[in-house]
Amino acid sequence: MLDHASGRIDIARLQETLDGPWAEVRQAHRKHLDERFLPVYGETGDQARERITRLLGELPVELGIAAGFPAEYGGRSDVGASIVATEMLAQVDLSLMVKAGVQWGLFGGAVAALGTKRHHDAYLRDIVSGRMFGCFAMTETGHGSDVQQLRTTCEYDPQTQTFDLHTPHEAARKDYIGNAARDGRMAVVFAQLISGERRHGVHAWLVPIRDEHGNPMPGVTIGDAGPKAGLLGVDNGRLSFDHVRVPRDMLLDRYAQVAEDGTYSSPIENDSRRFFTMLGTLVRGRVSVGGAASAATKAALAIAVRYGDIRRQFSDAEGDREVLLNDYLAHQRKLLPALATTYALHFAQTELVAALDEIQGGDGPVDEHRQRELESRAAGLKAAQTWHATRTIQTCREACGGAGYLSENRLPSLKADTDVFTTFEGDNTVLLQLVAKGLLTGYRDEFGSLDGWGRASFVAEQVREMVLERTAARALIARLVGAVPGRDDEVAVTDRGWQLKVFEDREEHLLDSAVRRLRGGASSKKDRPFDIFNDVQDHVLAVAAAHVDRVTLEAFVAGIDATADPAVKELLSRVCDLYALSVIEANKGWLLEHGRLTPARSKAITGVVNGLLKELRPYMRTLVDGFAIPDAWLHAAILREEPGRQEEMAAHDAA
Repeated sequence: MLDHASGRIDIARLQETLDGPWAEVRQAHRKHLDERFLPVYGETGDQARERITRLLGELPVELGIAAGFPAEYGGRSDVGASIVATEMLAQVDLSLMVKAGVQWGLFGGAVAALGTKRHHDAYLRDIVSGRMFGCFAMTETGHGSDVQQLRTTCEYDPQTQTFDLHTPHEAARKDYIGNAARDGRMAVVFAQLISGERRHGVHAWLVPIRDEHGNPMPGVTIGDAGPKAGLLGVDNGRLSFDHVRVPRDMLLDRYAQVAEDGTYSSPIENDSRRFFTMLGTLVRGRVSVGGAASAATKAALAIAVRYGDIRRQFSDAEGDREVLLNDYLAHQRKLLPALATTYALHFAQTELVAALDEIQGGDGPVDEHRQRELESRAAGLKAAQTWHATRTIQTCREACGGAGYLSENRLPSLKADTDVFTTFEGDNTVLLQLVAKGLLTGYRDEFGSLDGWGRASFVAEQVREMVLERTAARALIARLVGAVPGRDDEVAVTDRGWQLKVFEDREEHLLDSAVRRLRGGASSKKDRPFDIFNDVQDHVLAVAAAHVDRVTLEAFVAGIDATADPAVKELLSRVCDLYALSVIEANKGWLLEHGRLTPARSKAITGVVNGLLKELRPYMRTLVDGFAIPDAWLHAAILREEPGRQEEMAAHDAA
């Protein structure tokens, strides 16, 4: 139980815990991004695009937006700093964050990751400095998440030593491409490589799309994607190519080369393995989107919680004072579990960024197993963070009533700008299938194909070790789980080991039963691999969701263990209880059906959750203040009225 009298929380200590390893990057943003960079409510699409493009060139170098690039090209060789910088930029203006992400994350990141030294020497300095704007042209009108089936072709001609880049039909048009409609001069274009009349799968080329005057290059058709629900400052466009000649050396050839005579070679022989290795190097974008979604969620919660501390509604039983919104259990039920989940996802994101920085930040060879694990974790967390953002920002909008519907209070733009996050950088449902497939196949080379679902190699024993791999603080978590008595013994629902065990047991059971169903399907539908998987798709998605829940809880537990301040540690521990028990409460049906909870224990959990809400009510403002979002960044008129409203209500109460 939190001691409200002696357990006063030092906000600075809470902020230190949340700021984590790249605290200086976060502080640089708070120091350098002033009101010039804030959203402008009510502007047109053209006005927003002009403003965002101008601001992109005014971003201070101290922010480290391009920190992930090698120092010799103007970066800092600090991958983690670049991800955290993107997250911070998202709290200021999501259009600015996405525009920056396209330029330095997707476009520049692809050149850095897929190109070789000649590409780096020729282009990276201009990309890092912002002298050359570019696009990331992967998605097609007819093929979004299914990148292996892209229809754009790029066929090598040894006579001219050029590639012929072509859009064969309208469904192969590159669509939704950021930076394409207005500012992009170059594009990294993904297409099917053909040489010697043989297809070698999807590869990437660096292709000029505009000349120095801004006109489309010969054979390149550029269009505007049209009005959107949000992100007005991002110039999404469409690209088509009519037999555009691309020089041989513009193939980004880190993983595959085409000789002058058209001979194709690659250090990775397997086509699927090569494809997923290439895409794996681009995982930073997915990690950035998840972090940005969480950043927007924190801003929405800060607005709603602070408003709930000044807005009163209806009188109490005595009729002599109106009650603050945050004092109502129903309001606490809306905001506090969402706040607890946001904290949990924050620690999971911090752990993910640290892993990304360690794996991709060095110069040595990348451990393939760890890279696959990173990709799976990034996919799962991106889905969890973006879905959580969509739900929570809507909840915050409702929690602010009519005020939450006004543009001047930021919530409508947060809602509109983040809505697309659930489907870009990978559709969330597809991403969860990727997570589940990784668990089911042990990250085998061909995990991206449906061809293997009917193979006899799907057995639970092969994947049991994989699914139980721990996150940070492995020894601590194993010790906590190991200390829990048998299932039938009564253990407090706030016992951390019991909570961890419930999450782990749910994931294990779902995985084992999914494997059994797949094996059963493999024996009865041997010649129909699609049906084998499709018939258990809902089950497979549940496996992935349970996996993400577990790794998120484990990351939260690890973060608490690393917290030095005792009062902050105790507060975070109670927030963690609320997160864990909220997830358990939401999955009561499954837990009851499978004998993991008794009806009496299930009822008790609801009572404990309500008790936690009451216990944490005095700390709601503390918890959002711990995010250290500058008041100006929240950019909400209802908060500018805050001091006056408090004085008014204090006078009302005194009367």
